[in-house]
Amino acid sequence: MEEKYIKHRYEPILPSKEEWPVVKLARERKEFVKKVADLAENRILKQTGNNPEILREELETTLYREKLRIKQNPWVVDPDDEGEFWGEVKSSLLHISSEEKKTSRFEGYKSVLNKITNRYAEEIASNFKATHYKFTRSVVTYGFSRLLNAARVKGIKSIFSNQYTLQDKIQITGETDQIRDLATKGTIVMVPTHFSNLDSILIGWIISVLGLPPFIYGAGLNLFNISIFAYFMNALGAYKVDRRKKNLMYLETLKTYSKEAIQFGCHSLFFPGGTRSRSGTIESRLKLGLLSTAIEAQRANYQAGNNEISGKIFIVPVTINYHFVLEAPSLIRDHLSSTGQERYYKENDEFSTSYKISKFLVKFFTKGSDISVSIGKAMDVLGNYVDKDGRTIDKNGRQIHTRDYFMSDGVVTVDQQREEEYTNMLGKRIVEEFHKINRVFSSHLVSFTAFEMIKRKNQKLDLFELLRLPEEDSIIPYEEFKKECQNVLNAIFELKSQGLIKTAPHMNRDIEEIISHGMDNVGMYHAKRPLVMDSSGNITTQDMSLLYFYHNRLTGYGLEKLFK
Repeated sequence: MEEKYIKHRYEPILPSKEEWPVVKLARERKEFVKKVADLAENRILKQTGNNPEILREELETTLYREKLRIKQNPWVVDPDDEGEFWGEVKSSLLHISSEEKKTSRFEGYKSVLNKITNRYAEEIASNFKATHYKFTRSVVTYGFSRLLNAARVKGIKSIFSNQYTLQDKIQITGETDQIRDLATKGTIVMVPTHFSNLDSILIGWIISVLGLPPFIYGAGLNLFNISIFAYFMNALGAYKVDRRKKNLMYLETLKTYSKEAIQFGCHSLFFPGGTRSRSGTIESRLKLGLLSTAIEAQRANYQAGNNEISGKIFIVPVTINYHFVLEAPSLIRDHLSSTGQERYYKENDEFSTSYKISKFLVKFFTKGSDISVSIGKAMDVLGNYVDKDGRTIDKNGRQIHTRDYFMSDGVVTVDQQREEEYTNMLGKRIVEEFHKINRVFSSHLVSFTAFEMIKRKNQKLDLFELLRLPEEDSIIPYEEFKKECQNVLNAIFELKSQGLIKTAPHMNRDIEEIISHGMDNVGMYHAKRPLVMDSSGNITTQDMSLLYFYHNRLTGYGLEKLFK
C-alpha cells in the first residue's frame, strides 16, 4: 500500500497563541532562566560531591577551555564581553584561593559557579516572540512558494501563481495524524536525522504545516553567525547549542534547560546525531546527552504525581531525505580527514553568508528535485510504541505502564545508572526507526550501486586508495550498471515488504527512468558531479569522495552483500 502525502495545511490544534507552551515559557523567561541556572548549579555541586577542591578544579578547567576557545575559535555571534567575563572569573578564583577558611573558599567557588551557570543559561535560552514566529512562517511559506511557482509556471504570472504548493515539493508522509493527536495529550520530543543546515528551517515549516504549536529546539550556535538564519532561528523558537563548549558546567546547564522545558510542557526537537552527518550515513551513534533529558523529565513528571497521559512524553523519529546536500563536499572531507580525535570543525563554508543561502534557495526551488520528510511512529521514552491515545503497547499488543519502569519498592525513584541504560535503549530504538522510515530516492540507488561496483572491481584497494582512483579506472558499462541497479532495487523492495525501509514514489518507475532520474538529481549543484554519463553512454564519476557520501545513505541494510 502506497503512503499518502500531506497535500494541505492542517488546522492548528491550538488556535490561540496564548495557549502555546512556548509563549507561556517566553512570558516567564527571566524566572525560567534563573531556575535553570540554579538547578544546573545544584547538579554540578552534586557531581563534585560538594568538595571545594574538586569544584575548584572544575572551575579552573572551564576557565582554561573557555579562554582557549576565545583565542583559537572565536565566532561572530560570541558576546563582546567574553574576555572581560572570564578575566573576572580568573581574578575571583585567585582571590578565593587566598582565603584561609575552607568554608569561605567553598562559598566563594559556589558564587563563581552560579555566575557561570547564569551566563550559560541566559546564552542558551530561546528568545521566542509569537509575532516574529507568525511573520517568519508567512515569509518562509510565501518566499518558497513564489520560487517554486517561478520554476513551474512560465511568465510574469508565476510571481502571483498558487498553482504549485510547497507540499508538492516537500513530501510529508508517515504518522502525521498520530503526532497531532498526541500533541494535544502530552509532550512531543521530535528527533530527526540531520544532513544539512536547511534541516532546522525545514522542520520548523513542517511543524507549522501539521498544525502543531511551535516547538523549542536546540540549534547550533554557529547558525546564529549568519544574519538571515539568526532571525529565523530566534523566531522559530530555537535555543542555542554551542558545540565548542565541552566543559561540565555548560553541558549540565544545557541538559537542565532541555529537561525543564520538556517538563514545562514545551514540545521539543533536537537532532540526536548532535551535528550534521559528515559521512552521509543515517546516524547510528547518537549523542545521548539531550536524549537523556527526555527520560529525566518523564521520571520527574511521575515523581510529581503526574501519572496521566498529560504528563507523558512521546518520542517521534523523523527522517529527512534530499537528493543532494549542499555541504556534502566539506562534510565528507571532514569525515575522511578526521583522525577520531576531538577537534574543531570549520563550520558553514557553503552557508557562510546570507547571499550564498539566498542563491542556493533560488537554485533549489527552481529545479525539480524533491525533499521527503517521513514522520515515524511515536514511542514512549523506553522505545515502546504508543497508540493514538498515548498508551504504551508491548510487542504482543498489550498495554504496559511506563511509570513502572521508574519504580523501586513501590515508589518512583532516581536511579542514574538505570536512566543511563534507558537512554542507551532509546538511542538504539531511534536508530532502528530511522532505518525503517528512511525513504530511498533514485539518487541513493545509483550512488550506492556505482560505488559498490567500483569497489568490487578494485578489491585490493583500501577506502582511501579507492577514493584516489583515477577517473579512467572508474568507468562502468551502462548495461552492467543497469543490471546491478535492478538487483539492488529488488533487494530494497524485499526489505520494504518486511517493513524495514520505505521508497519514494518515483522508485516505482521503469529501471532506466529511475537511473536517469537519479543521475539528473544526485549532487546537482556540485562543481564536480558524483555521477555522470560519458560520451560513450557509460557511467563514471568526477568525484569519488562525493559518490561515497551519497552511497552511504544506503549503508546499514546489508545491501553490500549483493556485490560479494
